[in-house]
Amino acid sequence: MHQPSDVGLAVKRLQYRHHRAASRALAPLGLSLVQWDTLRHLRAKPDASMHDLAVLTFQTDQSFGSLAARMAERGLIERVPGPGRAVRQRLTEEGARLLAEGQTAIDAVTATSFSALTPDQLDQLGTLLDIALGPDPTA
Repeated sequence: MHQPSDVGLAVKRLQYRHHRAASRALAPLGLSLVQWDTLRHLRAKPDASMHDLAVLTFQTDQSFGSLAARMAERGLIERVPGPGRAVRQRLTEEGARLLAEGQTAIDAVTATSFSALTPDQLDQLGTLLDIALGPDPTA
């Protein structure tokens, strides 16, 4: 019988292994995993606020601000004024190109991470994780 702490540790170990492989796959593109994740979220939520992107990428507002500044300097995102004092981020053409190249690398890593599972097992795992996560308390 699996204990919750054992399952939690297994999830963390899989995540760690997956993130290390993803970081290695993105390195030739000059992207970190959090940079690629930022680009992915900006594609899904154009004009997202800095705070929203910090939350989505598991960063503090301060650390995400530094990350966004570096990404803007590289031409991956552009920072545009929003309502009031808000600053919005947008994906640039170069950011979109690297996002697409990175997606190919991430897809290969993800396939490897779950290659030991049958399609039915993968579907079951997804369902179980959805149940364990429950509704998003921030939504």
